[in-house]
Amino acid sequence: MTDLSQTPPAASDARGRVAELHAIREQVRRGPSERATEAQHAKGKLTARERIELLLDEGSFQEVEPLRRHRATGFGLEDRRPYTDGVVTGWGTVEGRTVFVYAHDFR
Repeated sequence: MTDLSQTPPAASDARGRVAELHAIREQVRRGPSERATEAQHAKGKLTARERIELLLDEGSFQEVEPLRRHRATGFGLEDRRPYTDGVVTGWGTVEGRTVFVYAHDFR
């Protein structure tokens, strides 16, 4: 294990930024809140990523801009800026054939 006290400041800052990026990506994957996911499941519906996962070949999904957020203001929109902007978009394969997909995330 590396002793961070011996690491140059730029390297330790980079490690922190990478850890922050991993945390944001995990948050994106989980969605806006556990409660929102439970509400979607209670309605008998799947999340956008769950639907895409069922459609595509296992492990083939490549998401486009999962960290995208809107910049709209007014009507309280500046306080609600979900990642992916409510639409999961990308490509993958179905039975080995490339397809492009998107799904609205209603959470």
